[in-house]
Amino acid sequence: MLTHILLFAFLGSIIVVAGTWLARCADQIGDQTPLGRTLAGMILLAVATSLPELSVDCSAARLGAVDLAVGDLFGSSLINLLILGLLDLTTFSRGRMLSRIASAHALSAMMCLVLTTTAALFIKLESPLQFGSVGIGPIAIAAIYLAGLRLIYFNQNLAATEAAMAMEPPSTPAMRLRTAVIGYLIAASCILLTGPFLARTADAIADESGLGGSFVGTTLVAFTTSLPEIVTTLASVRLGNLDMAVGNILGSNSFNMTILLPVDYFSTGSLLASVSMVHLTTALCVILVTCVATMCLLYRAERRWWIIEPDAALVVLLVIGSLYLVYLDK
Repeated sequence: MLTHILLFAFLGSIIVVAGTWLARCADQIGDQTPLGRTLAGMILLAVATSLPELSVDCSAARLGAVDLAVGDLFGSSLINLLILGLLDLTTFSRGRMLSRIASAHALSAMMCLVLTTTAALFIKLESPLQFGSVGIGPIAIAAIYLAGLRLIYFNQNLAATEAAMAMEPPSTPAMRLRTAVIGYLIAASCILLTGPFLARTADAIADESGLGGSFVGTTLVAFTTSLPEIVTTLASVRLGNLDMAVGNILGSNSFNMTILLPVDYFSTGSLLASVSMVHLTTALCVILVTCVATMCLLYRAERRWWIIEPDAALVVLLVIGSLYLVYLDK
């Protein structure tokens, strides 16, 4: 098993490097095209940092490891929320961390809740209904995502316009547009090519350790595929753009649910009707932690206890407790 663990670490490092470069290129594309930062962050950045999940989980579905794939998607959402809590704990700023467009983030969080709840509902129903080779559940999730994306775009458009009026003149781009596009495509290709091998290695670790595909997918694979979110979030914090950091996390959680559609396509039968009920527990935990995080976004009387933010600490503890609960239920 040691060989598989070392191989897993090596493949994970490739995904981290490629994911980091891909996110930087996506940011430059947003700066230098009519997309702008708002739409680039909601689509390009979310897709960029979620490419590991897309690659790994579609590969796992081809191998028949559907529990590993679905566990990774729900587990990645939990890990992303853990990143959000740790970010709040370690960011020392005046007043609330999310002071400018918390309501816009809350709208994104509500879309995460709707998408995750829909997925949990179809897991519970165990409905075998399919449209072609894809289950009804993932199709409904994709439709809800597109509708929610439209709402968020128009809601944030006014705020983005007002912010643009107060912005300083743009500085010289860090890279040319052509370089950014080529870099984006190369990094995306690296992730897509690495994903199948990472899925096979994780599946082997699940078999040899006896932990099972559901738990390994929710923890080990989820952490690895969430590494681009960790890196890009920390980069946004260093730039002082806390709102972009939070938007990246919530946008990735929403996009994770839409990945159920291609995963279902590569699996045999209806995906959500065939997976373990352990994923229902994970989905409910994601819903609970997202609700708490949303309340923290909207709460305006936040105070620190010494160096601890109570709301951020609560989010971190809930995620850790959720992972332990999934372990007990594996």
